[in-house]
Amino acid sequence: MHWTDEGVILSARPHGESSVIVELLTRDHGRHLGLVRGGRSRTQRPVLQPGNLVRAEWRARLDEHLGNFALEGLTLRAARLMEARASVFGLSWLSSLTRLLPERDPHPAVFETLGLVLDHLEDNEIAPALLIRFELAMLSELGFGLDLSSCAATGTSADLVWVSPKSGRAVSAMAGAPYADRLLKLPDFLVGSGGNAAPDDKDIDAGFQLTGFFLSRDVYEPRGIPVPDVRAAYIAAAAMV
Repeated sequence: MHWTDEGVILSARPHGESSVIVELLTRDHGRHLGLVRGGRSRTQRPVLQPGNLVRAEWRARLDEHLGNFALEGLTLRAARLMEARASVFGLSWLSSLTRLLPERDPHPAVFETLGLVLDHLEDNEIAPALLIRFELAMLSELGFGLDLSSCAATGTSADLVWVSPKSGRAVSAMAGAPYADRLLKLPDFLVGSGGNAAPDDKDIDAGFQLTGFFLSRDVYEPRGIPVPDVRAAYIAAAAMV
């Protein structure tokens, strides 16, 4: 078995004296693990860092085997992302969240979105909003996508300001007014094409509360595990920048 693809490194852990098991999110082959022989060498270590984009060649005798990777660095983001606490926590959270995808199941849209977020993760003006959109994309890929296109009660696409925690659908201001204390805030930058191009701190807080509710209830609680602490660490670090 043999294939070549591009992939983002999610993790790399030592194996034996000189090798490393690398976990990638690839464009066409999904989340995939492989052994890099000699991966702990001085020349390989800078390449095998989370966040880096690599060209991966995978070989194995049988498809179900771990197989071997030969990796070539394409975009080495890791050193830049290690310069600030927020981007360090953000990278860890993105890797942890992406690891929820089933192994070897292609998710090309997630791959593209992950690359976009990583390219801007150290820019705190836009990174939090991009990360919220990535969380929404992951909810969708995992089967729990939100419908923010029209009001659940009236069908209108105007004046959407809430999200129903029960259905995950948007709710207009008029329809939701009697139930405002039971609804989740929908920030402007997540409505339609994103009318608010520069969300303020309240919008970002509302966005993280929105995605956090559904991630906790639909993704982590059924697995019997809490949302990783690194998510809260990123949110706190980004707010301090």
